[in-house]
Amino acid sequence: MKASAQVVVIGGGVVGASVLYHLTELGWTDVVLVERKELTAGSTWHAAGGMHTLNGDPNVAKLQQYTVELYRTIEERSGQNCSIHMPGGLMLAGDRERMDWLRMTQARGRYLGMDLEIISAAEAKRMFPLLEEKYFVGALFDPAEGHVDPTGVTRAYAACARQAGAEIYQHTWVSDLSQRPDGSWDVITDSGEIHAEHIVNAGGLWAREVGRMIGLELPVLAMEHMYLITEDMTEVAEYNAATGHELPMGLDFDGEIYIRQEGGAMLLGTYEQACVPWSPREAPWTFDKQLLTPDLDRIAPSLEIAFKHYPAMADAGIKTVINGPFTFAPDGNPLVGPVPGVRNCWVACAVMAGFSQGGGVGLTLARWMADGDPGEDIWAMDVARFGDWASLAYTNAKVRENYSRRFRITFPNEELPAGRPLHTTPVYDRLTAHNAVWGAGFGLEHPLWFARPGEEPHEDVTFRRSNAFGVVAEECTTVRERVGLTECSNFAKYRVTGAGSAGWLQGLFTNRLPRAGRINLTAALDPSGHIVGEFSVARVGADDFFLFGSQVAEAHHSRWFGSQLPDGVRFDVLGLSLVGLSLAGPFARDVLQSVTDTSLATADYPFMTFRRIDIGMIPAYVGRMTYTGDLGYEIWVAPEYQRALFDLLWQAGQPYGAGLFGFRALMSLRMEKMFGTWFREYRPVYTPVEAQMHRSLKLDHDFIGRAAVEAEVARGPARTLGYFDVTPDPAEPADVLGDEPIWHDGAVVGWVTSGAYAHYSRRSLAFGYVPSELAVPGADFEVEIIGQRRPARLLAEPVLDPAGQRMRA
Repeated sequence: MKASAQVVVIGGGVVGASVLYHLTELGWTDVVLVERKELTAGSTWHAAGGMHTLNGDPNVAKLQQYTVELYRTIEERSGQNCSIHMPGGLMLAGDRERMDWLRMTQARGRYLGMDLEIISAAEAKRMFPLLEEKYFVGALFDPAEGHVDPTGVTRAYAACARQAGAEIYQHTWVSDLSQRPDGSWDVITDSGEIHAEHIVNAGGLWAREVGRMIGLELPVLAMEHMYLITEDMTEVAEYNAATGHELPMGLDFDGEIYIRQEGGAMLLGTYEQACVPWSPREAPWTFDKQLLTPDLDRIAPSLEIAFKHYPAMADAGIKTVINGPFTFAPDGNPLVGPVPGVRNCWVACAVMAGFSQGGGVGLTLARWMADGDPGEDIWAMDVARFGDWASLAYTNAKVRENYSRRFRITFPNEELPAGRPLHTTPVYDRLTAHNAVWGAGFGLEHPLWFARPGEEPHEDVTFRRSNAFGVVAEECTTVRERVGLTECSNFAKYRVTGAGSAGWLQGLFTNRLPRAGRINLTAALDPSGHIVGEFSVARVGADDFFLFGSQVAEAHHSRWFGSQLPDGVRFDVLGLSLVGLSLAGPFARDVLQSVTDTSLATADYPFMTFRRIDIGMIPAYVGRMTYTGDLGYEIWVAPEYQRALFDLLWQAGQPYGAGLFGFRALMSLRMEKMFGTWFREYRPVYTPVEAQMHRSLKLDHDFIGRAAVEAEVARGPARTLGYFDVTPDPAEPADVLGDEPIWHDGAVVGWVTSGAYAHYSRRSLAFGYVPSELAVPGADFEVEIIGQRRPARLLAEPVLDPAGQRMRA
């Protein structure tokens, strides 16, 4: 065994083998994979091997396309048979809502180049004669679905990696990990030690235990999962003989099952409601190529539906029942990337859809390690999307919820209940008493909207406009015409202090740093000129700054800042040690002035001021700005003062007609002000030039990515962020949700990033990227909403107060 290597990959399942292969593809050949037993011995060997390109996140879908297309390559290069079957797949809908979902899926696939077809139930019956047509209303056919041999694929990855110089040690158990002061690692095994520059945790069922070797508790849990294989069926043989090919794969959402041909038989699996975690606290090291005891009673409800939907299967004998564990993260997506706060430590785990996603996971992690950038927007898979709040118990609750909903629609306005409430602020009870309808982001509860007194604080889930629509309109009117109060604690908050802080930050940010007592907006870029993050920067001293950003990216951005932190500069994540309330509306100044002795007149406290003042008896930092685009203030206090601050402001606001507003109203208000947002308009795949962040972009100082920005400015961006006025269907109005295709002259030319109904302006609005040559104000486009192409016109300026006079008044 080698005594040293550039990388040690821990775990020999399909994901670990993929990472190893992709590292060698990028020229990192001094790499080793260590497997406790044999390749595939965890959950890979008993997987059903299904693969598909569809995913709710288009960026993940792109990586799934890559994975499926990769199998022919590794099969040819390795000489290892992967048993690739590509019969296509049917996603079967039993009701209108599921058909709407399929239409949206088809639309999102358009700009990814997917060849997806909506078909009738009768057409689905012709393609898959085992189904009972009366239970379905239609289907989506994807020709790029199929299945592979899990062992063959894993061995193909391994063989290609070996050809390039990688080494694989089987029957070698990693028992401990120790990091040296220089950031490198000692990997202790039962066969000796390997000194490595980097380690990759691809431990699969044991990823949690490998993480614990370095004091890390990964949010991952294994679930028992069952599928069965029938005896050979006459119906299958007859179909094969008549058509010359095998049956397509099927996803039956009502039955919560997947079904496909396996030889002359049928394979059927289910994500049952009565789901069971496997070894929820600690995975036994003695477990390897083993299966769990089948429990057909547990999946009996799904089987009953399956036998109704596919009557021939009710008469087929069951040859084999497979019950084996698979790992999941709380949201069902993989955990990939550098571990925040730990040098040279990477993870690639919780990849439950290993044969759809394994290739993409290996590609992006290898690029991240070799190039410092994953090369794709993989925010949905980034391990940094979870914080310390994702504890063992939280993970257990969310994984069980996610597993049991695997084939259920999660509507865009649906808030799932498991693991909540967990993180709350001191005014949680105050807002609950005002009938708040709660959402959760990055573990923190935040008010979405406030139901009317006496009404249940509950939102009807839908792809269209919900029962919140009229209430949110009232909240928007309150802000625009009087004064609204909301909580703003759901920002990420950081403080940067110490000698050299200003110089360090200036080298990171595209905008000039503000003067002391001021605040401004800025972007941070990577060397290629793509957006790392968007922040508000408040300066309270020469080397003393508050930064405000997206809360869901708190761990993600903290990792980025921390990776570049110089000696002498302190970077603190404030979390809920700093909480906030926001006042917005034409009477916001009057309300706040009534409870402070500090003059808030524009001459004394102009727009974008940030100061430490007293509000009543409460010490606070107050910034004159809000995301509503109206006159307003963001007020930041220590958590022990938030309840008193809320009571003080609420009482002071009553003479002015103050009301509460939530996140839904805020999103409506920001749309009519043409304000973009992180994760939608501003993501790592976009540049500030494309995103039109010109006000935050100053080329009078050096910053990371400046050369790339200057080059792009000189040649012009290939695409541009547009702002669209959309005409909804008057019969069944629906607004954009995000990721809808944008059409022009009969072709898909771009995609929507976000949108909302702007209640005060009474317009349905959207942001989206289109080719720059088409981004002409007044140009006509169409946006495909739930299968309908609706007219959309490109706007040059905000629909409300384009000069920004309201917020500067």
